[in-house]
Amino acid sequence: MRMTDTFIKPMHPEGRKFVAIFAAITLVLFAVEDILGWIGVGLTVWCYYFFRDPERVVPDRPGLIISPADGIVSLIEPATPPQELGLPDVPLMRVSVFMSVFNCHVNRAPAAGKVEKIAYRPGKFLNASLDKASEDNERNSLIIRMEDDRILPVVQIAGLVARRIVSFTQEGAVLDRGERFGLIRFGSRLDIYLPDGVAPVVKIGQTMVAGETVLADLTA
Repeated sequence: MRMTDTFIKPMHPEGRKFVAIFAAITLVLFAVEDILGWIGVGLTVWCYYFFRDPERVVPDRPGLIISPADGIVSLIEPATPPQELGLPDVPLMRVSVFMSVFNCHVNRAPAAGKVEKIAYRPGKFLNASLDKASEDNERNSLIIRMEDDRILPVVQIAGLVARRIVSFTQEGAVLDRGERFGLIRFGSRLDIYLPDGVAPVVKIGQTMVAGETVLADLTA
């Protein structure tokens, strides 16, 4: 690996227009005052890194569920999946991964399977690290039916700064484990509802890497 590869990551196409806007504002700021222009340079670089989309080495062992997001595990608790998914009102073990504005925000499929349902619901923009964000915030929910016929609900939740949930997939699509399926702009959270009887192998406060960190093992 070249040294430059450590610092320069590919950018997702979704970020190009935002970087262009930040860069244009930076030019205006330089015309006003140099120090403001350099602040704009810093913000432009941050915007580029926000939309970075690095390649990941996805574990290939059967039965693994991996993290769909970069960030920190903020909650592990039983909870009922979003009502709009039409699932039974039965609590499942939920693992929440909170993404700060410094994390990569490209979301990846935690397991291989078919996207059986997608349900979007508008809502508030509370701090995504709060428990009530799962109920009150804007969200986009998916049901992935895995190869063993069990389902895996995954929920993208907008946060305090995030104002746009982007989906790259559609109902009926077949996803590979680690495949990109969406993105949330500027701070947010991913909730994963594990199948009944499956326990997470992560802890609150643990750092997660989308597409790489093992979240649970269906064969354990």
